[in-house]
Amino acid sequence: MYPYGYYMDSSMLILIPAIILSMYASFKVNSTTSKYFKVRSEKGIPGSEVARRILDANGLRHVPVGPVAGNLTDHYDPRGKTVSLSEEVYYGTSITSVSVAAHECGHAIQDSLAYKPMLLRSMIVPAVNFASSASWIIIMMGFFINVKFLWLGIILFSATVVFQLVTLPVEFDASRRALVQLEELGIVSHDERRLSRKVLSAAALTYVAAALSSILQLLRLVLIASRRDD
Repeated sequence: MYPYGYYMDSSMLILIPAIILSMYASFKVNSTTSKYFKVRSEKGIPGSEVARRILDANGLRHVPVGPVAGNLTDHYDPRGKTVSLSEEVYYGTSITSVSVAAHECGHAIQDSLAYKPMLLRSMIVPAVNFASSASWIIIMMGFFINVKFLWLGIILFSATVVFQLVTLPVEFDASRRALVQLEELGIVSHDERRLSRKVLSAAALTYVAAALSSILQLLRLVLIASRRDD
């Protein structure tokens, strides 16, 4: 009953808004980043130099900046205290390149200031990794063995929802800091700042979609479990 009932019952309708938003977010981030990868910033400063300037200006000279393979694989590692930029961002001088580089430095600044949402996200990562791996196995047991396992799996899955919600302020704040740094340090002009905002807003939409998907998936699981309790 589980495979068919879970995937095909009417509760699937709950996920439709998340599916639509996820598809739109994917389209938006791909189209926007691609568009502004083709637009060279007026100053022509490569992403690597943008990151270096922002980090140095915020007393983070000890944080290294390096290239990493892949497309938009950019990230800040709070454990290793390193900023890694995809090659197109690291070497590029486009609006997308400088915006993404600045965003990752925004995370480094958050880390240096002990930004609470970021600290919380880092703290719960081990628990979330375990919960996300174990939750679906236990949920399956709930369908085949006993509904109590289903509720236990739902509780574990809730950790994923919490993680997605905590991620939102972390990402929004990093983008806000990025835009401030880009303009204050004279890396982009006032007009270019609007373009950078478009790039970062498109990227942020993917996190909103992920959070909505998790919330609606949790709601769906609760409805299914409630029916089985009846």
